[in-house]
Amino acid sequence: NFSKARMRWDGHATLSEGRTTIVIAHRLATVLRADRIVVMDFIYTSCTTVCPVLSAIFQKVQSGLGERLGREVVMVSISVDPSTDTPHRLKAYADKYRAQPGWLFLTGGERVIDKVLEGLGAYSQDFTAHPNMTLIGDGRSGQWTRLYGFANPNQILGQVDQLLAARKQTLSKALP
Repeated sequence: NFSKARMRWDGHATLSEGRTTIVIAHRLATVLRADRIVVMDFIYTSCTTVCPVLSAIFQKVQSGLGERLGREVVMVSISVDPSTDTPHRLKAYADKYRAQPGWLFLTGGERVIDKVLEGLGAYSQDFTAHPNMTLIGDGRSGQWTRLYGFANPNQILGQVDQLLAARKQTLSKALP
């Protein structure tokens, strides 16, 4: 139910206001159904190659979003190594990249995370070989894009702008 998901999201946003949030993976469904554009990547904190680059890209996206972060857009980094990436480690990792409220770092039980990753097409039996991709989507419209490799921050922001513009266009058509 969209209204229940919206209430949960608003409650979660109120609780997490002013800080980077660490949430359990089963809350991902709430994030995806919330009335926000979602920008998502997959990382693990002990990675020394791909993940720091992805997180640096997200740091630039965060900067480019400005006031829209958390209000119109939520960024989500999902750990592919839940046995190592405790909330404490994710918090330290988030701090390293100066994550602001609206950039969420998700972890949870290994089976739950695996199921989430499978559902998103990001599962790899060896987490160190996880797909290097960014998902950008609108849970309201169901429109999602996958960007493989190291996406340019401007490319991600452009996709976000397109999704927000499509929402505004849909809303203007619905109004008399």
